Amino acid sequence: MTSLTLFLPRRQGTAVSALLGGAVLWGLFWWPLKELNAAGIHGSFVQAVAYGLPALVLLPWAIRNPARRDQAGLLLLIALLGGWANASFATSLTYGSVVRVLLLFYLAPVWTILAARLFLGEPFTRLRMTALALALAGLAATLGGPELLAAPLSAIDLLALSSGLAFALNNVAIRAGHGLPDAARAVAVFTGCALISLGFMGWNAQPVPTLDTTHALALGVLALAWVLPGTLATFYGVARLDAGKAAILLLGELVVGIVSAVLIGGETLSLQEAVGGALILTAAVIEARTESRGYAA
Repeated sequence: MTSLTLFLPRRQGTAVSALLGGAVLWGLFWWPLKELNAAGIHGSFVQAVAYGLPALVLLPWAIRNPARRDQAGLLLLIALLGGWANASFATSLTYGSVVRVLLLFYLAPVWTILAARLFLGEPFTRLRMTALALALAGLAATLGGPELLAAPLSAIDLLALSSGLAFALNNVAIRAGHGLPDAARAVAVFTGCALISLGFMGWNAQPVPTLDTTHALALGVLALAWVLPGTLATFYGVARLDAGKAAILLLGELVVGIVSAVLIGGETLSLQEAVGGALILTAAVIEARTESRGYAA
């Protein structure tokens, strides 16, 4: 066997557990990013290593089960979109408010609805229009409600929004190329993220940090015991569960991230952010249920 399924048994119960486990890992992803940054290892370098090492680990499986030649362009697009989504999301988590970044990123269902309509011809149903309205109301609340237009969005806000947009577009590209091998797709996204993170380093003129043994070990653990298994678990669960059910389970990342940021990171959740988060979460659940029903709703 050459696909990623060789790593895990084939049972739906295991798929649910894997997806929830992946959601927990991604929900807590902000913690090692901020800890390493506080130790003087800037976020772009952390991301380059954290995604570059898994790309190297999975490369043999991608070579054994390569994408077809006519899929090369789509694979490159997935590398660019998936790479930007991961690199900009990790950068936002490193330097911004975890609660705010997660809420802005989880507007991805809005962009998915619009992109699926534009590029795949999927219809605007009543449920999807409701989800769109709720998500946009949640965005307005998260960004300040009536004071939304009083000040420009910060660079971190824009980066978080762009990560959600890129994630949604990447999902649409994956739908269009559903025959792509999992390993090839994973290596493309990991490589894209590592290269874009190196680009961030160059743009900000950040030097390669000097690592001691502890920090080098921490980076290795983050790459191979966090990013790699988190990605494999998510791929495994999504591939074996109904799309709507998988999408709802993945929302555990948002809940874990916000709760952990408040309890561990000492962040606060304002009333406006709580209202915005509830609206965005509701919109995501509606969109997930639309996925599970098809597009007739």
